[in-house]
Amino acid sequence: MASRLDDKTVVTLVAEATAAPSMHNAQPWRFRFLAGEQLLRLYADPERAMPHSDPDNRALHIGCGAALLNLRVAAAHAGLRPETRLLPDPRDPALLASVRLVDPAEHPQDDDLTRLHPAIRQRHTSRHPFADKELPEDVRTVLRDAAALEGAELSFPDSWHAETVLDLVRDAESRDVLDPDANEDLVRWTRLGDEADIAVDGVPEYAFGPRKRDGRAPVRDFAGRRRAADRGTTSFEQTPHLVLLSTPGDRPADWLRAGQALERVLLEATLADLATSLTSHALEDPGLRLLARDPDSGHGQVQMVLRIGYGPRGPSTPRRRVADVLETG
Repeated sequence: MASRLDDKTVVTLVAEATAAPSMHNAQPWRFRFLAGEQLLRLYADPERAMPHSDPDNRALHIGCGAALLNLRVAAAHAGLRPETRLLPDPRDPALLASVRLVDPAEHPQDDDLTRLHPAIRQRHTSRHPFADKELPEDVRTVLRDAAALEGAELSFPDSWHAETVLDLVRDAESRDVLDPDANEDLVRWTRLGDEADIAVDGVPEYAFGPRKRDGRAPVRDFAGRRRAADRGTTSFEQTPHLVLLSTPGDRPADWLRAGQALERVLLEATLADLATSLTSHALEDPGLRLLARDPDSGHGQVQMVLRIGYGPRGPSTPRRRVADVLETG
């Protein structure tokens, strides 16, 4: 067992974990490997929190949860079985999860996790227009089942509910215009000009996508009024396919489960040749977030709004070196 967890294996596991999405690609995670216990610990990185956009660190937990799912997939692919505990030490709220890497001879391996492995590097956030094409029902079922495996619910809102969500996104954009501090986090985590070429985090301008000339797809303009490279303009979908990811509760453990469910859905979507993007804009204000819930059922806490369709996957965004996020000993 010890030979399977040499330094190279641990570095590979963490590198694949950190390919996960996070709000503004802030990458708010740290890892510590305890060789004697065959244990990887996942910590929140408070220096990468967003006090204006994410004051309760909900999005931070979701991003770390997505990294945790990738870690589990990478471990299964490496022939290991990840035994995961969320929030294992109440005295240390920054310790979000521990993953013991067990020899599969002792426990059966999770082949379903292993199957997702190729999608880790293929998945990218796409800020491009998608085709006006329906999602097959069997694909929708696969995505719903992926969320359910992680304790979350994935719903495809009807046209009336989707209109409500789009209205909430527009309300969020209007509030940003009136609040001079609203875009502080976004400005901090976008990379323009020469900075984009050497970025190791954040959203570089080559990943902004084209400006929206028309259409109703919820696509955040990371450039705003700042000067950025010419991206051109184009038309986006008039009727975007929106998907809501919800959890029964709304506490840190629920956010971590939401992050794992989110990444599992994204990996399944990637394997199904779908492009995906995330929009948390309407969820960053507590009042707007409450209104995003299904008006018929009225239960569950919406943790993320996804836009899914057929189109370009978008470019990869930069990642920090493993040496900067991994501590051993």
